[in-house]
Amino acid sequence: MKKQIMSLVLASAMAVSLTACGGGSKDAGTTTTTAAAAPAETTTAAAPADGGSEEAKEPAGDGGSLVYWSMWEATEPQGQAIQAAVDKFVEDTGIAVDLQFKGRTGIREGLQPALDAGTNIDLFDEDIDRVNTTWGQYLMDLEDLAKAADYEATANAGLIAACREVGGGSLKSIPYQPNVFAFFYNQAIFDEAGVTSVPTTWAELDEACAKIKEAGYTPITCDDAYITCMFGYHMSRLVGEPKTEEIVKGGQWDDPAVIATAEAYADFASKGYFSETIASNVWPAGQNQELAMGTAAMYLNGSWLPNEVKDMAGDDFVWGCFSYPAVDGGTDGVDAANYGAQVLAINKDSQNAENAFKLICYITQGEFDKMLSELSIGIPADSNNTEWPALISCVKPVMDSMTTRYPWAAGAEANADMTPIIKENFLKLCGGSVDAQGFVDALKKAGN
Repeated sequence: MKKQIMSLVLASAMAVSLTACGGGSKDAGTTTTTAAAAPAETTTAAAPADGGSEEAKEPAGDGGSLVYWSMWEATEPQGQAIQAAVDKFVEDTGIAVDLQFKGRTGIREGLQPALDAGTNIDLFDEDIDRVNTTWGQYLMDLEDLAKAADYEATANAGLIAACREVGGGSLKSIPYQPNVFAFFYNQAIFDEAGVTSVPTTWAELDEACAKIKEAGYTPITCDDAYITCMFGYHMSRLVGEPKTEEIVKGGQWDDPAVIATAEAYADFASKGYFSETIASNVWPAGQNQELAMGTAAMYLNGSWLPNEVKDMAGDDFVWGCFSYPAVDGGTDGVDAANYGAQVLAINKDSQNAENAFKLICYITQGEFDKMLSELSIGIPADSNNTEWPALISCVKPVMDSMTTRYPWAAGAEANADMTPIIKENFLKLCGGSVDAQGFVDALKKAGN
């Protein structure tokens, strides 16, 4: 559902999916590093024969050490910053930390079975929606711990509100490495084409694309990883995210918003605004071979994008960012987007919650939040860390303007059975091989 967060003062520091954070999904084995004054003793309870009742589980943690499962790899910038924070925590407190870098696949496939089996895990991290929704039953309420630490004094108000929203009204996770999903563009192409201001309406985007095409560039590229976001964003601009989700879940393909979205994109396709290879682009072709290489101007993506392509784009690439434009007669405007963060959460069965929260503070505040931002070219979470990496400074005005939070793909992926159908046919629509009605007919056929 759309997360309406009104009257927020978004602080100056506010960040898939697996494609979304730190360079896409990675399939690597577990890396375990134990930072401690003395070796940590980590025990794992065997799964009970009956499948695991609460009574059969051993408590998480032994009270004198912490077990932390992370979604990152030890070699990634995020992993390096987290390791540094853990090392400092151990040095300052003398509390042993068994830090296990699981990688995306490892934590997504292994965390829930491990928690169900009673494995000693005090805290873990992952995407805000996955942690609070998929793993919500395992989370400890952090309101009292946050209040005792006066955590919100320097936290990002918008992200904390988002965590409460997805946590059912209570703070059950702490955000770090914020992100926002918007249009990213090559400023040099905009300048050469004479596009002097970012588009705020669909008509203005049309005008900008026409100028960019006339200048000899591809206005917009995309690929199979992100194409559903374009469908979801346009639908949600028209009717709002809750209605978009309702349409997608219920197969309401006769809703006028569906054909209106398809017609808008069919129009852009007919004008040659999309990459000639968009229908066959497999991630990361669009970002690596077109945007980073300077042949395409715009790409709807996340604030992790500049970091992912920085080596290919080069030091002289100047990034721009703007929110998905508003549409005539629509429900939502440019202050709505998918924004969020990775989050840290504490296992509700942890016996060492206070120290786990202290470790969270080390990672998400001050020195190590700044380090993580610098190493990963990411958005800082601590509002005191006001200096953003230069590569993503263009994102700040967009992030600061957000008041309405969309989930991933703005509702377009609310029905897992339909996601591949929407993906396949929206790629065809943008590539020009099906028209607007053909796109709608394909969804109807698949839903029958």
